[in-house]
Amino acid sequence: MKGISLTDKVLLYIESNLHNDLTIEKIARELNYSKFYIARTFKECTGYTIYKYIQGKRLHEAAQKLVETSQPIVEIALEAGYGSHQAFTQAFHNTYQCTPQEYRKAGVLILHENRITIKNPAKIQMFSCGRIENMCAA
Repeated sequence: MKGISLTDKVLLYIESNLHNDLTIEKIARELNYSKFYIARTFKECTGYTIYKYIQGKRLHEAAQKLVETSQPIVEIALEAGYGSHQAFTQAFHNTYQCTPQEYRKAGVLILHENRITIKNPAKIQMFSCGRIENMCAA
């Protein structure tokens, strides 16, 4: 991962480990940086906390599963890292303004995931839909 920015390293790590237990401590340990430095740098560059970004990515994957599968909502909630159906429903409603059941019934995937633009005029990088677009070296 030499030659790319810390924020890009964090984004790549999150994307590669989205289905694992992700904490700022674990990310910092894996990337050999202070958790405080990573948190501050990520927030300054993206406008999102790492936690909010991970939550948004997981909710977007859950939304895809709601539309594309008949998997029970409680299973989707657990896979998205929520300890209960109720916690998942509340987080989902806060993001999509409807319940998971209403979303599934509508049957249309709404692109409401995090879109990150690195705040650096020398290089514009975007992270959307689980892919890095126009990824530049640091």
